[in-house]
Amino acid sequence: MQRIRQSVHARRAGQAAWDAGAWIAATMAAWALRYDFQPDFDQVRPILILALFFVVGQLVLGYMFQLYRGRYRVGSIDEVSGVTLTVLILVTVATVFVLIVRPAGIPRSIPVIAGALALGLMLGGRVALRLYRMRFVGTDIGARTLIYGAGHTGEHLIRLMMSDPSKSFHPVGVLDDDPQKQRLRSYGVRVLGGRIDLERAVAQTGATVLVVAITRVSTAHLRDLDRRCQVLGIELRVIPTGNQLLTEGVQLGDLSSVRVEDLLGRRPIEADEAGISELLRGKRVLITGAGGSIGSELCRQVARYEPAFLGILDRDESAIQAVQMSLQGHGLLGDENLLLGDIRDADRLVEVFDRVRPEIVFHAAALKHLSLLEAFPEEAFKTNIVGTQNVLNAAVATGARAFINISTDKAADPTSVLGMSKLVTERLTASAEPGSASRYLSVRFGNVLGSRGSVLNLFRDQIAAGGPVTVTDPDVTRYFMTVGEAVNLVLEAGGRDHADP
Repeated sequence: MQRIRQSVHARRAGQAAWDAGAWIAATMAAWALRYDFQPDFDQVRPILILALFFVVGQLVLGYMFQLYRGRYRVGSIDEVSGVTLTVLILVTVATVFVLIVRPAGIPRSIPVIAGALALGLMLGGRVALRLYRMRFVGTDIGARTLIYGAGHTGEHLIRLMMSDPSKSFHPVGVLDDDPQKQRLRSYGVRVLGGRIDLERAVAQTGATVLVVAITRVSTAHLRDLDRRCQVLGIELRVIPTGNQLLTEGVQLGDLSSVRVEDLLGRRPIEADEAGISELLRGKRVLITGAGGSIGSELCRQVARYEPAFLGILDRDESAIQAVQMSLQGHGLLGDENLLLGDIRDADRLVEVFDRVRPEIVFHAAALKHLSLLEAFPEEAFKTNIVGTQNVLNAAVATGARAFINISTDKAADPTSVLGMSKLVTERLTASAEPGSASRYLSVRFGNVLGSRGSVLNLFRDQIAAGGPVTVTDPDVTRYFMTVGEAVNLVLEAGGRDHADP
């Protein structure tokens, strides 16, 4: 720790010394320039006094503006602004003094010339130091990384990688399909070609990671890159979605491996953001089954719209903790919006609803595994039917304005216990009698990609175990939607009136 402090103090002292030397050199150079490099050395004393004024003024103002106290990153815009301001103040004071007092041996133009030269030296030194650190210090540390996409996001990622203290990634090249960007450089990292040049770029740079820095890269391109990266033995990573970029901004920690959702073969469905915002912003919201795959994604998406209160209700305490971790980064379980309870317990639901007084209720709690419910139909009755009725009764009693029951496509012409139980929940929801301005409705969707119990997760586990992969029929066709899409559609449905198509 003592060594670190000494190193920090040394760097700050070095900056101050550089600036002091810059003023001395600039003042003497301005004097020489003013007299066409034939100055009268009898006048050197007032010039040295002026240089001393600049040095002392720079150190005092620099300390006041925290230039030498670690406030700014070296070479940043903020530091450039701070240095420029100190120079402007000193040049203004010196110029006014020379114009008013007219001291012998100091021409009126010298403060201005000296200020311009000193500013160039001070800023030039800082920029050179920053470029040196970014391009040469620690370049042998971190995963050698190619970036696909030379646009704003790609440039931003390169800068983050170069300034990252942990040096997790070391950018070694960029790929971009735009012919106009070929051989361009960003922070010294060159565009090596397009997507078709991936193999050559990997061989040339020894890259072990490829980061796709394009927010709306086509699924076909992503599939192609995924296949080729597997052959090359390098890791493929992607940036967050467009919504995340707008609300949070991309960071190195957001880079993730390619998910199955990214390879769907179609673009994600876009929801009505304005309608959802109007439904949720500033409202009191309660989500049942909040620890499940749908419920937890509901919590994350609802939280983006800044509700006045977000109630997280589940009977599984570990699931509640996992949701809190994803929302707040910790699992201390001390917040008043974390609600432990079972929808089968009508009395507990009354207590919860009386305390929360929700305006919007998303009912995601349910049993959904078809085979198990065929074996234990009474459990489907207790949770899916009686539980839903309990939630409906509590919502109506406390005046909830909107109730969105999450159902399934198996409720259409049901042939299973699961389908029949969910059809009954739809009818219970439709027959509820809230106030005239309320909206109580059900939303159906089919296979949700990656949700708990999804066939895709089953296939993945079977493949990891070495097989076999159990398929009901080789000609079967399944239609999937992502968890995010499913939740977006649930939110959008909640914002629509019954009369809407």
